[in-house]
Amino acid sequence: MSSHRLFGRQLSRDSEHRKAMRRNLVQSLFEHGKVRTTYPKAKEVKAMAERLITLARRNTLLARRRVIATLQDRRLTDEDQEFTGQSVVQKLFTDIAPKFADRHGGYTRIIKLSDFRIGDGGNIVILQLLTEESAPKARSAAAPAAAASATSAATNLPRRP
Repeated sequence: MSSHRLFGRQLSRDSEHRKAMRRNLVQSLFEHGKVRTTYPKAKEVKAMAERLITLARRNTLLARRRVIATLQDRRLTDEDQEFTGQSVVQKLFTDIAPKFADRHGGYTRIIKLSDFRIGDGGNIVILQLLTEESAPKARSAAAPAAAASATSAATNLPRRP
């Protein structure tokens, strides 16, 4: 068997499970704006999500049918688990894609977190759409000065005999 022209990660799953997992993660990303997962899964899902957003930006019937065929659309629910009357594809075409109308790619970001999964130590990341306002915050100029003064105050404490 030849391994030429194969792309994508196997992720320790058979092909149907891999497709279903990718589809579910993309729908959760479009539904919630961000999703917490492992780094390899996020890299796989990012590519699929960006392709679907690019399709949705066209806003044609053909694009809508291709997105539905890829995602196998599901209905959205609110906090009380009641159906809102909207589906993931409708949200993609009406809310998400218009926000990226002036952007050519790069609709998502992967933010690496400092924690690891307990069971196997997998790297945990947040995959989020760039419409989310919760960008990673840089440390302000006052923060290092405050941290330095706190450490110097701690070192000036009298020592116990």
